[in-house]
Amino acid sequence: MSLTGALSSAISALSAQSQSLSMISDNIANSDTTAYKTTSAMFDALVTASSNTTSYASGGVTVSGRSNITQQGLLAATSNATDVAIQGSGFFVVTDAKSGGTVAYTRNGAFTTDNAGYLQNNGYYLEGWRTDADGNVVGSESASNLEAINTQVASTSGSATTKTTIEANLPSDAATGATYTSSMTVYDSLGASNSMQVTWTKTGTNTWSASFANPTSASDTTTATGTASGTIDITFNSDGSLASTSPNPATVSITGWTDGAANSTITMNLGTAGKTDGLTQYASAETTPSVNVTSIDSDGLSYGKLSSVSIGDDGLVNATYSNGQTIAIYKIAVATFADPNGLAASSNGIYSATVTSGNASLQGSGENGAGTIYGSELESSTTDTSSQFSDMISAQQAYSAASQIISTVNEMYDTLISAMR
Repeated sequence: MSLTGALSSAISALSAQSQSLSMISDNIANSDTTAYKTTSAMFDALVTASSNTTSYASGGVTVSGRSNITQQGLLAATSNATDVAIQGSGFFVVTDAKSGGTVAYTRNGAFTTDNAGYLQNNGYYLEGWRTDADGNVVGSESASNLEAINTQVASTSGSATTKTTIEANLPSDAATGATYTSSMTVYDSLGASNSMQVTWTKTGTNTWSASFANPTSASDTTTATGTASGTIDITFNSDGSLASTSPNPATVSITGWTDGAANSTITMNLGTAGKTDGLTQYASAETTPSVNVTSIDSDGLSYGKLSSVSIGDDGLVNATYSNGQTIAIYKIAVATFADPNGLAASSNGIYSATVTSGNASLQGSGENGAGTIYGSELESSTTDTSSQFSDMISAQQAYSAASQIISTVNEMYDTLISAMR
């Protein structure tokens, strides 16, 4: 009967508009939720097979929600160094446990450091690849190589001296056999500071040698902290420029560090042959000849404690130490999918892979179509309150109209029943 069909169609409209209003309500409620993706109501007509040119049987309407997961939200700068956002395709990889947890994905990059040093957000731990100090991934950029990012994986810092550059003038008016001393700072692999004396000896016309005493502690110069070996023969040109060094490159080796540090090899950069950018041999400006050291520049760093952690725009997690050193410790992975809108959504902006979405493909920031990671930024909600209010008004009007149909059908039933009496 057509009245029954009209009633059924109106009831389906009430149900569909109610669900649509629920989606609108969720969108508005999450207008300030980080990386929230709106859900849109998709209406589909229901058509009965009994309809033809002479009679019509109403079907009604059905509704389904479509998650706009691929919609990009605006990036907003924050003051938190561990906040992170993605501009473009992709998701952060997270797990619900520090190791062996269930893998999930999110665009919500509001990560903070917990008391164990892990970057986490709502109980989910950010995953990344371990790197060396230069930001190169140790191993492969694969799912099996991912691990929860622990900012305390290198809680201290210290590096050995591997290269020293010396600029100095050795006096040409010194007598053969004359010796002069200077000192240089040397760090071992554990970050301990040591002092090492350099003895400069004039061995002949335009020739010198440099020998190195055993290093001593910076706080106790009477006690040797290692054994140094290596003598460098130096030859100058007649114009005072450096001619050559032997061996070339010139090196100094230190073994047997008393604090257990690894053996050291220091390459000595004494200048370029034929130039005056390192060692030179000119007459001394003083009455008594002396070695005039302009500068001694060495690498290596003293012991330092972790002082801060930040995420760079390249997706690298950087650790800064009290000795001023900043090194990369992890690289954040970006997961992309063939159909991101097919992901299954959970609370707190968490998504899970499904058959529809396909498996995750892991990339670095900005690589192979993956989005670019930006540190100290968060992705805003994609909710546009203006359009949501417009949709809400449309849903309200449709709901009111459907309810009016029910009232009309009720009156028509009353008329029909009255006519039968």
